[in-house]
Formats: sequence, C-alpha cells, structure tokens
Amino acid sequence: MTKRFGFPIAAAGASLAVSGAVIAVHNLRAFRFLDPTADTSENVAVLIPARNQALEIPDLIADLKSQIGVSEMSVVILDDDSSDETFDAAVSACREDARFQVHRQTGDPLPGWLGKSAACHELAQIADDASILVFIDADVRLEPHAINAAVGALRSADAALISPWPQQIAESPAERLLQPLLAWSWASTLPVSVANRSRRPSMAVACGQFLVFDARAYRQIGGHASVASSITEDLAIARELRRNGHRTELVGAGSLAQCRMYDGWGSAQDGYSKWLWSQFGSLFGSLGVLSGLSLGYLIPPVAMIAGKGRVRAVGTVGVVAAIGSRVAAAALERRTYPQAVDLKQAAKHPASIAAYSYLTLRSHYLHRRGKLAWRGRSLRT
Repeated sequence: MTKRFGFPIAAAGASLAVSGAVIAVHNLRAFRFLDPTADTSENVAVLIPARNQALEIPDLIADLKSQIGVSEMSVVILDDDSSDETFDAAVSACREDARFQVHRQTGDPLPGWLGKSAACHELAQIADDASILVFIDADVRLEPHAINAAVGALRSADAALISPWPQQIAESPAERLLQPLLAWSWASTLPVSVANRSRRPSMAVACGQFLVFDARAYRQIGGHASVASSITEDLAIARELRRNGHRTELVGAGSLAQCRMYDGWGSAQDGYSKWLWSQFGSLFGSLGVLSGLSLGYLIPPVAMIAGKGRVRAVGTVGVVAAIGSRVAAAALERRTYPQAVDLKQAAKHPASIAAYSYLTLRSHYLHRRGKLAWRGRSLRT
C-alpha cells in the first residue's frame, strides 16, 4: 500500500469488518433456537434423499427411531441411484419398523431436473397425506427432541418453512478452514431477526440439511418442482415461498442437530465448487463480492503487519473486528459462550477468505466448461 492510499484503503476495510462484527453480535443476542415443545399429534413425514451414503444412513435412522414427542411420524428414505450399498444399509437399519419405508430410484433425473430436487419431489409424492414435511440429509445427526422441537417452531412462527441451522462439524484442517464460513456468511451480513419478519426473497436464508415445511404451503408453490433446476434448491424454495406471500424463518438447531458435510479437502473442494458459481448471480457479481471480502478481511491484516502508525492501528481494528465476527458466528451456531470458541481458528479468517475466493473462481471455471459433478453425477440439467 502506498503512503497516499494506504490509510483510506485500510480504513475502508476495517469499516467493513467492524460492520460485520456488529451484525454478528446483534444476531448472537437475538437469534432464536429450537426448544423442545409439547407433543405434536400432527402427521409428520420425515423425508431423506440419499445417494452413496451407506455409511451415514444407519446412524440417522437410529436417531429417528429415538425421536420423542411425535406420535404420528413416518419416515421415507429414497436411495437415489446409489452405486454403493445405501439401499441395503437403510433396509437393514430400519429392521421392519412399520414407520419406515425405503424406496429405490434408478437412473438420472429427467431433463430440466437436478438430482436432489428430483429426489425430494419423489419423496413428497410418496408422503402425500402428511401435514408437515421434514427433509433431512443423510449426514445429519439428531437428538431425541429435534423433530418435535422443529415442528413446534414451525407452528409457533405461523410460517410455511422453518430452517433449523445444524451445528456444522469440522474435523480435518480443511473443514475447520471452510465450514465456519457457512454460518459466518449470513451471521455477519444479515440481521436475522429482521430477515425472519420480512417476506423479501432476497433476505431468505435456508439450509437444505434440515427443512421443515407446512405441507399445504409446500404443495401450493409446486414443491421442489418449482426449483427443479436450481443447484441451491434450499435457498431457491425459500425464496419461492416468499414470492408467493408465505413466511420462512431461519432458527438455530443448537445441540439438537449436527452435520458433518465433508470429509477432508477433496470432498469440501468438490462440494463448494458445485454451487458457488450460482451464489452471486454471475462471474462479475462474484468478483464484486470477492473484492469486498478482500477489502474487509485481507487488507486489514496486511496493514497491521506491514503498515506503520495509523495504518497499522486501523488495520489492527479490522483484524480484531474480523475475529470478533467469527467468534460471534461460531458461538451463535453452537449456542455457547463466545469464550468457548477456538480463537486460533477465528484468527485464521484471512486464510478462510482466501480459500473461499479460490473455490468460487474454481466453481465458475468448472461450470463454464460443464465439468461440475457431485457424488458421481453430472450437474448439468
């Protein structure tokens, strides 16, 4: 940074970081979490799309068998043309429990459909008599009151969709670098209490790992058929509900739901690359956002290390604010006190932003060349 422009640039970056920290702290204070509620007598269908998840599906089935407070719960599992033993693992884990059904779907989805939307649509067709539809990914883990608490949150909010945000489990260095950005991305940019009251599609947040729908509202918009070709079908369906006048809410699952999305750098790289190209509308939109992230979270550490005087001082403010926003977002996700959060990981935020930038550009590169795939299936519609 030149002497002439060093301070204004560092100050602009620090201002962005401070703004993110303020929003994250606000969310930490105002965010609503799932809590166990009175027993529900509604007809609840838990729907699980599973592709090549033979190792994960038995644990989720065991968790669902242990659910408390849902008197009319059925579970439908769809093996989406897996090449491993997902179907057999699911059948074995169900052990003739009458509440569970396991179906198998073979072949690729029809033209215009992506795999997960097609699988979710098929599951909803099977559960056509349920009043509440709960979509859960196979790698989610649930505590015994999770389904009951989510249904209670849906009804108490009088919403069409509740998205309980699971705690994101990160074990490898790559996961610890990337996964905290999922919660941080909305916790530091969007006052969730305001977004939950709004019906603006642009303010919707949803996580497809755990979605709870009022079935009538879901069917009124056409269900997953309305987002058949979307690579981020969770966010797309929340926006579609809002466009049709319905309310959607993001809530914290706290300790009631956890998810380990990826296992190491390879799966994390492929997982993020499959959808980041769509996140900001276009390549130019992505470049604009990445420029803002660089200004707010890469320039301040450079100013703190390489600058002098007031440049170093303002850079230090930006670095502290960035760490603060990461700590607040992690505490919010875990429903714990900020001091219980790993400060060493939070201090690696610039490296997380650099990795995110690389994955975004990689995603655009692979998308433009039609090379995106996930779990052995092409992502071209």
